[in-house]
Amino acid sequence: MGYDVKPPMDPQQWDLYRYGDIRDLKSLTRAYAEFDPDFVINLAARTDLGGRSLADYSANTVGVENVCEVSNERDVPTIYASSRLVFAIDHRPAGVFDYAPSTVYGESKIVGELVVRQRASHKWCIVRPTSIWGPWFGTPYGDFFKVVARGRFLKAAGLHPVKSFGYVGNIVAQISGMLGLEPSKWDRGVYWLKDREPLDMYGWSDEVARQLGRRPAPDVPRSVLQGLATLGDLLKATQFLEPPLTTFRLNNMLTDMVYEEKELYQLLPGPDPISVADGVAETVAWLRTR
Repeated sequence: MGYDVKPPMDPQQWDLYRYGDIRDLKSLTRAYAEFDPDFVINLAARTDLGGRSLADYSANTVGVENVCEVSNERDVPTIYASSRLVFAIDHRPAGVFDYAPSTVYGESKIVGELVVRQRASHKWCIVRPTSIWGPWFGTPYGDFFKVVARGRFLKAAGLHPVKSFGYVGNIVAQISGMLGLEPSKWDRGVYWLKDREPLDMYGWSDEVARQLGRRPAPDVPRSVLQGLATLGDLLKATQFLEPPLTTFRLNNMLTDMVYEEKELYQLLPGPDPISVADGVAETVAWLRTR
């Protein structure tokens, strides 16, 4: 059963959906009692970066408190989704709890992690999806595919950023694999959800362009991109429109972001089921149906 304030984007999943808000403890308690789950995967969250205070992200704080409380009462093994943004993109953590958020959203996810670590008596683990792309995605990676499709993507000459990204099909396979194990195998762990190998960003853009029938993006001096990002900052400040490139986005694009994961891969050995090229093909096919 899917329990959410929003229905699934895929109409084929509507019969598995029930409206609910994890911030409503009474409603959540009833849902557990009626469905009697063997496992719970808490993916519910506000994920945008537009909030200004922790109160704006109550789904990530109060909601996690409620899920933890009801899972404790019913002793249900629960997987809690956090985020890579518990760390700033340029922070190199000394350990899994070496928190260093750069956004209020990241702060809210830290609060949620602390709730689980301090209050959960049921079997639990925390998973941190990195940057997940693929069919049914939206901002920012849906925009990335559209920019490449229009021939407007540019590469910074001389740079080759690499990222720990995750194709959605591989992440679903990882979560499904965890549910196939005894919860004691992953109990109290913290795991990165990502593809096993970092993604070469410019190789990825070239593959997207190839499958869309476009030429590879050109290399331009970094100063050109910085100038466009500064213009984007000015446009964003006017609140007139959401520009495709800002200084924040440019820094994210050009900064390497690689996270190591060994424990999960020991539990789930073997290669990713879906390659980058196949993931791009599936995503392009989905985009063309939209």
